[in-house]
Amino acid sequence: MAYEIGEVKLSQQIFYYLLENHELREMDEQRLYRAYLEEEQIQNLVKSQAETALCNIERYGDVIYLIPKEENVFLGFSKAELKKRLCKSTGTDKDFYLSQFVILTFLVEFYDGQGSSSKSREYIRVGDLQNCISMRLKEGVENTSEEEEESNGIAYRNMLEAYESLRSDDKGTRQKTTKEGFIHTILKFLEEQGLIDYIEEDEMIKTTKKMDNLMDWNLLNQNNYQRIRKVLGQ
Repeated sequence: MAYEIGEVKLSQQIFYYLLENHELREMDEQRLYRAYLEEEQIQNLVKSQAETALCNIERYGDVIYLIPKEENVFLGFSKAELKKRLCKSTGTDKDFYLSQFVILTFLVEFYDGQGSSSKSREYIRVGDLQNCISMRLKEGVENTSEEEEESNGIAYRNMLEAYESLRSDDKGTRQKTTKEGFIHTILKFLEEQGLIDYIEEDEMIKTTKKMDNLMDWNLLNQNNYQRIRKVLGQ
């Protein structure tokens, strides 16, 4: 299919806008939003550029998102980068997988995957989230044998060991070597990605519209939802 030079230039403007802002809303940039939505040739060009850049373009509700694929470590994060961001300086794979377990636990506490919207609560306190993490790790160890851990790849014992090696701290130092600091670091990271509102003075966490859209339209289709529940032993 042949494209006109004006279509190519407009598609490049849209893709660059998405690279810079990660999302495109009609209220922010009506011309680009409508061009993508209403002109098939331009939408195809934008998606082709995204595919080359190892990304997907998805429209959820009234927002168009640029979503890096898992293997995209340029626009996304590699395992090594995430470990450096989320874990203590001497962090091991145990600490990294614990950080991912914390995020999964957070997601399950907010989203139940049922009804027109998967969201099941408006907020959670940091202390309640910490209690949920401890409870689910212990339940995983109690309900899963070492042989089952090896076969399904979910090392509850290693994650619990990593979690219990973190000190408890009620002084608010936010060090990654404490349970409170470890969770705080993860929450700040999610906030930087525009996925949560972390109200530190009230120790309260709320999800953003971006997170709700991604969960409702993408992550929590029924297959993915059942995978997450299986990981958490539900």
